[in-house]
Amino acid sequence: MFNIHPAFLIVLVILVLIVFGPGRLPELGGAVGRTLKEFRKATSDLKDEVTRASSTTEETAGPGTVQPPPTPVASTATSEPAKAEAEPKKS
Repeated sequence: MFNIHPAFLIVLVILVLIVFGPGRLPELGGAVGRTLKEFRKATSDLKDEVTRASSTTEETAGPGTVQPPPTPVASTATSEPAKAEAEPKKS
């Protein structure tokens, strides 16, 4: 799964022991575990939502039908260059 050299892993463990100390390691491990659990839950929820949305779209459209692209919303503001082109030029 990971391509980490064992010597690098040993150096990393020693560095963590020096920085955090042996008393805080269980607390640190618990925090990392909770973070990973929350990340997996969020990933799973997102995957389920995408699956649900795609299945809902397929059910409403039916198999083999092509959905038309959404129509763009027209802008209510007019641009200055369009006004300038509409006015006749005076020579």
